[in-house]
Amino acid sequence: MIKGISFLRAAGSAAACDRLAGFFAALGFAPGKGWQELKSRGASFLAPLGNLEFVDGVFPSTADVLIEVTSLDAVHQAAEVWLRSDGGEGAVSRLSPITETHWRTRLFTVEPEPGFLYSFWAWTDPIKGRPVAMEGELSATGMKFAVVVSRWNAVVTDRLLEGSLDALLRSGAARSDIQVVRVPGAWEIAAAARTCAAGGRVDAIVTLGCLLRGETAHYEAIYNEVARGIGQSQQETGIPHSFGVLTCDTLEQALDRAGIKGGNKGFEAATAAIEMVSLRRKLQQGGPA
Repeated sequence: MIKGISFLRAAGSAAACDRLAGFFAALGFAPGKGWQELKSRGASFLAPLGNLEFVDGVFPSTADVLIEVTSLDAVHQAAEVWLRSDGGEGAVSRLSPITETHWRTRLFTVEPEPGFLYSFWAWTDPIKGRPVAMEGELSATGMKFAVVVSRWNAVVTDRLLEGSLDALLRSGAARSDIQVVRVPGAWEIAAAARTCAAGGRVDAIVTLGCLLRGETAHYEAIYNEVARGIGQSQQETGIPHSFGVLTCDTLEQALDRAGIKGGNKGFEAATAAIEMVSLRRKLQQGGPA
């Protein structure tokens, strides 16, 4: 299962790496995990959408990396401010003016570090490229989460937890804003989730567990009560609860859905929680952010 796409370039020096990281941070990119090894380090940044595109016809005159934004003028101004603060008035020459393109967009190109060119663009039609429906974003920066996970069938639920934490951290959540709550089994998930939601200290709750049909004669009854309890907690508290409780016939099926073959449902539950927090905030504000 494809999880993401990354563009890697050698910065050339530690100072250049720091300047590029500072540039993208100043423009509002969500920080990724990055890495720090003995021989290298990396700074990563996230965007809600990534594309691989192939062009047939007149190729647009742009840098190799194109970044779509919703407010091009604001980004252009932020880039100008950063260039001026980093290198003085002379550095502003590395920022092109905003121009119209033949593909009905507005665009500018900036070179925050010599040899590193990026083009930022937005549609001239305000409706073009935007979804008709209101949707949540996949940036978890500033959000607080509780992850309620059962210990029963830990060989599965530990994998779900790993996937969930991976999704939250990749999306910009701080480790200090993620509370992991372990409960004995799936039956106890709803009660713990309700307590976390009632405390008012989290923006969303990720529920993770695993029920196997062969483990109990009351499989359906337990599953129905777990689902009902989680749903009721969400409805009564108004805090989004994402559902990552697996219901499988066999352990093999559960492992497949916990990252072996069919993706990791813990990762998917966490991304759903992030999106619902974002959407809830938009709805409370009366429209898109």
